[in-house]
Amino acid sequence: MFSPSAIPSTSPTPPKTPPPPQIQSQTHPKSTPPKPPHLLLSTTAAAAAATAILLSTTPPTLADPTFNIYYGTAASAANYGGYGGNSNKKDSAEYIYDVPDGWKERLVSKVEKGTNGTDSEFYNPKRKSEREYLTFLSGFRQLAPMDAVLNNLALSDVELQDLIGGAEEVKSEERKDEKGQVYYVYEIDGAAAHSLISVTCAKNKLYAHFVNAPNVEWGRDRELLLHLHQSFKTV
Repeated sequence: MFSPSAIPSTSPTPPKTPPPPQIQSQTHPKSTPPKPPHLLLSTTAAAAAATAILLSTTPPTLADPTFNIYYGTAASAANYGGYGGNSNKKDSAEYIYDVPDGWKERLVSKVEKGTNGTDSEFYNPKRKSEREYLTFLSGFRQLAPMDAVLNNLALSDVELQDLIGGAEEVKSEERKDEKGQVYYVYEIDGAAAHSLISVTCAKNKLYAHFVNAPNVEWGRDRELLLHLHQSFKTV
């Protein structure tokens, strides 16, 4: 008789369990939670305000021009030239006007002084036809009629004659300064150039201050040229 333990077991071998399928992990970008409506509105308002500031701010341009005061003595040619730094010239000055920083002085000859009374002149070195100058004549206690004064100035100034002859418009007016001194003011709109003239009498002299520029420069530098014109006065 065989013992049951000696009988080999015939039970089937259990099948192997396959490994669980591997799940590949995928990284998803984090989504930004939407902003609350009030934050969206405040951000939009801030952006609009910044844009308005940018639009309303004038972009930087060339710096405002600076000026030097010229003190004119209406004396001999030997005393010409110089700015306000010369205290003696300042003390003896008969008239003043502003000169843009960077403009150059043209020395006036005794011949010019004797023929048309030119006492001082400055010009823009970048555009030499853009200039200001002053003439004076002795023996005038008061101004003549406005038209007569302009015609008399043109008698000794060929350039002024040509400008008036071809002018599209000549404006003239009378004004008084804070002391009551009378000035004749002329504006000549020529075919190729523009001229601003201011004339007055003081100390038995007639002073005429000119600011001239070609029409191209006049269109570009109008404010500066008007400033020069308005800066002239006797002292």
